[in-house]
Amino acid sequence: MAIILNIETATTNCSVSVSRDGKVLSLKEINDGGYSHAENLHVFIKEALAEAGQPNLDAVAVSMGPGSYTGLRIGVSTAKGLCYAWEKPLISVPTLSILAGKLATKDFVVPLLDARRMEVYSAVFKDGKQLRDTKAEIITDNAFEKFLNQGKVNFIGDGAEKCKEVIVHKNAVFSTEIEFPSAKEMAFLAHEKYKIGDFEDVAYFEPYYLKDFVTTKPKT
Repeated sequence: MAIILNIETATTNCSVSVSRDGKVLSLKEINDGGYSHAENLHVFIKEALAEAGQPNLDAVAVSMGPGSYTGLRIGVSTAKGLCYAWEKPLISVPTLSILAGKLATKDFVVPLLDARRMEVYSAVFKDGKQLRDTKAEIITDNAFEKFLNQGKVNFIGDGAEKCKEVIVHKNAVFSTEIEFPSAKEMAFLAHEKYKIGDFEDVAYFEPYYLKDFVTTKPKT
């Protein structure tokens, strides 16, 4: 039996869950459209653990990216600190795998996270398996054409919103609501990694940013 604390902060959704053998015992999350992770994350961890009955944890899992630089830094630094203090192993879960896990379908699933302008972080999944490497790409009218020509492709995530009018292929399916990665879907993925002992080095692990951080000059 494995009890895992799951932390997801890669987007505006601040999400924490406690799971046992891949099943969620407690879930705390908020998505107010901003990045309130610094204010809410530790509170949610405390509340999720309390709701789960203060279990003896076997590991801590964190969403590894890509996603928000600030969100990822907060989530990963928190997870590493807890692992160090509690002497527990650290599990990293790819953010786009978490998002793709929201859809139970045999068709293609393309999770898309907004990366500013017409750029998105994307990957392609089918039957739970990733078919193409995660990448940052500019969306054009022929994006994902290879997969669209093979069958239905389900686009999900906040990056899908700006693709609706660009990708007009008959096999393109867009979610009616904007979905975000959640610690709920992390539970199964983290447990699968725990079973095979796929742990990170707590001292050296860094988020998967995918793109270099770029600052903008303040307006004067």
